[in-house]
Amino acid sequence: MALPFCPMKQGFLMTDIRLQKTPQRTLRLARLPFGDWSLRFSAILYLGVMVAIPLTVVTVEGVRYGLDELIKSLTRPVALNAMTLTLWTALLMTAINAVMGTLTAYVLVKYRFPFKTLFATLVDLPFALPTLVTGVMLVLLYGPQTVIGVFFEEQLSTRIIFGTPGIVIALMFVGYPFVIRAVEPVLLELDHNQQDASLTLGANAWQTFWRVIFPVIRPAVVTASLLSFARALGEFGAIIIVAGNIPNKTQTATVYIYSQVEGGNMQSASAVSATLLFVAFIITFTVDWVERRRRARS
Repeated sequence: MALPFCPMKQGFLMTDIRLQKTPQRTLRLARLPFGDWSLRFSAILYLGVMVAIPLTVVTVEGVRYGLDELIKSLTRPVALNAMTLTLWTALLMTAINAVMGTLTAYVLVKYRFPFKTLFATLVDLPFALPTLVTGVMLVLLYGPQTVIGVFFEEQLSTRIIFGTPGIVIALMFVGYPFVIRAVEPVLLELDHNQQDASLTLGANAWQTFWRVIFPVIRPAVVTASLLSFARALGEFGAIIIVAGNIPNKTQTATVYIYSQVEGGNMQSASAVSATLLFVAFIITFTVDWVERRRRARS
């Protein structure tokens, strides 16, 4: 005897058949080794071509003529002064941006004020703006032809553009968003009950921030500060405009490398480049280690 036609039952049966076939098809695709290995090979190949091979070439070129020649290239007065200037200006910028970036993130998260959305958008502008444009803006604002530049040069005997203050300001502009964008998500997820309890127990606003809020955001501040420092080591576009490329005075490591490449001294340029790469690798490794510890604790 034939069964009567039942659309609902037939639809249920067809759906059940599809549900039974789909996992088997997915399982068969997952077992294909070619798919997994092709993805791995593509990712590793791209990483090798874009990152690993260039880093290897620069490192090999830096030590090509032996360790003695490498040390000689690094200890030349011009090269040594350039690397020293790069390190201390990057450290100064990192310290300033760590404090001001944390303060800015706290204000953007905790307070309401007019044009808050506009200010939050401006924070990301240094990420998108070409650094050469940053240098031009600083020259137009602090250059010797401006009122600010004349005041600093005549009244304080300090030159901003074509001097170390201009280098620090340029680095501060480029590295400004790092700490802010790292601290903001942590502040947004912060438990307000702990802050309320601290205030209830008699702590003032500063004590609450230092003892309750800062321990939570400290890993993010440290991580972003290290990344900002690493970014400052390789800054070139803004520096070459505001620094003036004066050897032993305002010539940073990246500008020194550029001048050595122009002069055909590739060994010296590679030696300083390899040194900067080594420092950047150590910083990146430290950042990754801090992030792993933070995730393990959470």
